[in-house]
Amino acid sequence: MKKKIFALTLSVVMTGMALAGCGGSGAGSQSDGPTLSQEEADENLDYEYGEGKTFYSEEPMTYSMMYSDHENYPYQEDWLLWKAIEEKTNVTFDLTTVARTDYNDKVSASVNSGSAPYIIPKVYDSAAYEDSGQVVPISDWVQYMPNYQNCVKEWGLEDDLKQIMAADGKYYRLPGMWETAAGGYSLAIRKDVFEAAGVDLSKEATWTWEDFYEALKKVKDYTGKDYVWSDGFGFGSTMNIAATVYGVTGGYSTDGGDWGLKDGVKFDFDKDEFYFADTTEEYKEYLSVFAKMYEEGILDPETFTQDTTQAQAKFYRGDSYVLNMNYQLFSDTLNGKMQVDGAELYFLTTPGGAAGQLKVSSRDGRLENGIMISQNALDELGEKEFIKMLRFIDWLWYSDEGQTLALWGVEGETYSVDDDGNIVLNSDIYYNGINPGAEKQLNVDYGFGNGVFAYGGSKELQYSKFSDQEKEWNERINENKEEIQLMPPILADELQKEDLNLIKTPLMDYVNTAALEFITGKRDLETDWDSYVSDCESKGCTKYVDMANEIYQETKDLLE
Repeated sequence: MKKKIFALTLSVVMTGMALAGCGGSGAGSQSDGPTLSQEEADENLDYEYGEGKTFYSEEPMTYSMMYSDHENYPYQEDWLLWKAIEEKTNVTFDLTTVARTDYNDKVSASVNSGSAPYIIPKVYDSAAYEDSGQVVPISDWVQYMPNYQNCVKEWGLEDDLKQIMAADGKYYRLPGMWETAAGGYSLAIRKDVFEAAGVDLSKEATWTWEDFYEALKKVKDYTGKDYVWSDGFGFGSTMNIAATVYGVTGGYSTDGGDWGLKDGVKFDFDKDEFYFADTTEEYKEYLSVFAKMYEEGILDPETFTQDTTQAQAKFYRGDSYVLNMNYQLFSDTLNGKMQVDGAELYFLTTPGGAAGQLKVSSRDGRLENGIMISQNALDELGEKEFIKMLRFIDWLWYSDEGQTLALWGVEGETYSVDDDGNIVLNSDIYYNGINPGAEKQLNVDYGFGNGVFAYGGSKELQYSKFSDQEKEWNERINENKEEIQLMPPILADELQKEDLNLIKTPLMDYVNTAALEFITGKRDLETDWDSYVSDCESKGCTKYVDMANEIYQETKDLLE
């Protein structure tokens, strides 16, 4: 039978249960939504689907998809991943492959031009596309996705999904969903050097950023180095995780984009209102920590301009003793990256700040980046075939079977299951700290454990990929850090977004530039602080907050 070739772009997803019906016909809606009842959608199917069932199409299907090509595991056409998906489902992909560093720009270009593939994974924020008419309001369609709905119900994700709502009460991105929040970015340190410098690591889980600063001073005194910390990601990731525990926002860089700067707004739950956080005393205190590090030769000036690979190279060869990373990179660094004999590494929990000892990974809830579906998919496939595609996505990204395949591969080929039901990676394959020294890598050589597909899942699946060291790291976090209460979203409509963005863009560009100038000493936190606050006022920070609070009061009923 002739193979059908379809193009598919996945748009922002929202709740679909209590939330799916909320709101009116906002400007972001591209259609009146589905017309088929569940019974009509299930008539005369040429495929199998269902909760706990493997999706399988009788006819071969190909769906177009954007693919973020990661430099650490470059795309390979002959990966077992592609074969395994096809054998299970009879579905293949027509990929538009884009380098990770260019991915966000290419997504924007393809969506705005109306040429986007059907499925657009690895989207962290769909807000820029919700009013474009080019992305499906996916919350209108999740009732056809049984595995997705089961995750929402069983894990109690209704409040988490409110975080991605648009003003019309819908969402436009199918998020990766975790049963529990874990992982995230933190700081790897040279344990051997810190301890030799007299730093006691036994209490690091309760350190503040000031405590970390004191530890770094000891390391500098001991080593005599010009600097002891040369960071990656343009310092964006580190500024983000620190801002979280100070109750402020920060972290924008050319490498990674907006890590957490956003709009500078936080929510006061006692007063039930938003406020601008990046002119507060807590924000000043946050900047002062890094300003001291820079002034005292702790922080490498090249941190703000170098590529992440340059920062990593300095850490690997022993020129730097601290580096921001996630645990997968930490595991890779532990197993073969270091070029210093006898180097010992330790992964810190994120230090606390003015807002307390907080679990940074819980700030944005249990949702991950996700999939947008382009309007092209619905227009070209038609409703019946569009639902079929959604059910394939539902299996691959939201069923236990699909998630296990995406993460671990094929039982008997890449892993086995022991008598206790635990997944055991083949001994000749390395992944995430498991089987160090193995000649093959699960993501590099097979395509599994791939960030385009392998995110979200049960606590059991999440912990199955953790080495003993990563489990211990998460235990340190859970025992010493508090969950962060989720802020309500600002449900602005299209015109309100335009008005807010007219303020936000120049305001936050200024805030980000000023932050770097305060840290690097181009501005003084004492003599230049008042003028900075005045500049933020003149650029509209108070007006922005007033608008946000007005919108919040008008849309609170959607969040109840």
